[in-house]
Amino acid sequence: MKRREFIQQTAAASAFIGIGGFGLQSFSTTQKKITILHTNDVHSHIDPFGPEDGRNANQGGVARRASLIESIRKENPNTLLLDAGDIFQGTPYFNYYGGELEFKLMSMLNYDAATIGNHDFDNGIDGLYAQLPHAKFQFISSNYDFKNTIMDTHAKPYKVFVKDGIRIGVFGLGIELDGLVDKKMYKETVYLDPIETSQEMTRILKENEKCDLIICLSHLGYNYKEYAEKISDLNLAKATKDIDLIIGGHTHTFLRKPTVVKNSINENMLVNQVGCYGINLGRIDFYFDSDKNKVANGTSIIV
Repeated sequence: MKRREFIQQTAAASAFIGIGGFGLQSFSTTQKKITILHTNDVHSHIDPFGPEDGRNANQGGVARRASLIESIRKENPNTLLLDAGDIFQGTPYFNYYGGELEFKLMSMLNYDAATIGNHDFDNGIDGLYAQLPHAKFQFISSNYDFKNTIMDTHAKPYKVFVKDGIRIGVFGLGIELDGLVDKKMYKETVYLDPIETSQEMTRILKENEKCDLIICLSHLGYNYKEYAEKISDLNLAKATKDIDLIIGGHTHTFLRKPTVVKNSINENMLVNQVGCYGINLGRIDFYFDSDKNKVANGTSIIV
């Protein structure tokens, strides 16, 4: 199937979802549209897959992603481009350049923000820090306390973007590194509880920053069926409120469209993740009426 046909079919199949406590029946016709584009677990995949690469044959690649992003931005200038971590590790590009190429290309694509995944420590926290001058986008990490490390002050707990008068708050969550990453790689980085951190971030973003849309960039993982109590995006969604969208990573979960989850106060919110290796680009469009009530629809686009 051609990419254009795929986009048309998936867009047509997408249903509008009322976000928060809002019902679709009262949505006014006066609208502002905010588009959220996202990737996760790209793992240094710069080139497209080759023709012999099985189910991923001829898919992905930064050049194609750049073209797709450019066309969407022309369609709607009120667009954010976000990444949910594990930018590093997976091809010889990382082995040779240590992440420099990945950050430079993301900067050329005008990413707005990214959170930090466990593989982003694969050259150690010093290796991550060394590549920061090549990143022209903001790193956001709310539950990694870097104050006793070289990364102190180089990742913000949250950032507020304003598009067409809509205030968009973004915060980031990383997975627990203990047992997953060698201690010497992340040094004195302290992991903070994701649920408690989320509650604090959403309070700040909603009450202090007056955000109309709140997004969590998460590298916790979508779900762990065999470990039901393990913190994941689905568990986080159910245990918190005021998050409109969780953009996930880590588990390489491919969702054709976002999962709708009831939060702790029984309101709709969305969880999305688009697999890995830059094969897909997530797209979620939020529509705001004159009272800033919001609805959304989303899909995954093959790059």
